Amino acid sequence: MKREVWGYIDSGNASPAFNMALDEALLEWHSEGKIPPIIRFYGWNPASLSIGYFQKVEKEIDMEAVVKHGLGFVRRPTGGRGVLHEHELTYSVIVTEEHPNMPQSVTEAYRVISEGILKGFHNLGLEAYFAIPKTDEERSALKSPRSAVCFDAPSWYELVVEGRKVAGSAQTRQKGVILQHGSILLDLDEDKLFSLFKYSNDRVKERMQKAFKSKAVAINEISGRTVTLEEAKLAFKDGFSEGLNITLEPFKLSNDEMDYVLKLVKEKYESDEWNFKR
Repeated sequence: MKREVWGYIDSGNASPAFNMALDEALLEWHSEGKIPPIIRFYGWNPASLSIGYFQKVEKEIDMEAVVKHGLGFVRRPTGGRGVLHEHELTYSVIVTEEHPNMPQSVTEAYRVISEGILKGFHNLGLEAYFAIPKTDEERSALKSPRSAVCFDAPSWYELVVEGRKVAGSAQTRQKGVILQHGSILLDLDEDKLFSLFKYSNDRVKERMQKAFKSKAVAINEISGRTVTLEEAKLAFKDGFSEGLNITLEPFKLSNDEMDYVLKLVKEKYESDEWNFKR
């Protein structure tokens, strides 16, 4: 059986505003039938903190620390918690809700898309698997996570290795299109990460950071070797091809498309109105 062809973009390192603008533009173009479904890999320059669409900056984020560390900052169009994008491979998947292989339920669609990430971890020799919240306590934590930190908050079909979370993803549905994007951690600076959020006191911060170590882990901490970014890209590109049973072909933006993305950057994702609106 012939595999469906999806577009593949490796947009390299870019500003936080550009990264979110391109994801939004791809969603829009796909909703209009102008482009195929897309798998995109990207990085962040400078390293950045992204926050979920519903997070309150004033209440949850220490902006002084963000500035002190020289980090970029952006609000995502997706939900979820705060993510420090530094030593990682970031991915996004853009596909219509009407796609025959996409379940209607958000959690089931998340599982189908994440199959590509699961296979990517297997390609790196890591025994990743989906963990599903089983207890009432775990399920209630999904509705109101105690932490503003993404990798500290549980989610359905968590991707874990040796019981610890190895990828954090968020999803939105707009204009009949699913946008799922997320972080695949190669390395993690926990002290830096935890310095970016507000806590009621130092004791709470210490307790949360200590608990975090048992919940999340980066690839290079458990692989027993150093996985390079290029190696990760290859592993996860093949993973998506295999997991979603698709063929990936390079997709290049036209000059007009790039102009539209840059317009979104300026008018939306670089604006304080968007980033600090809640």
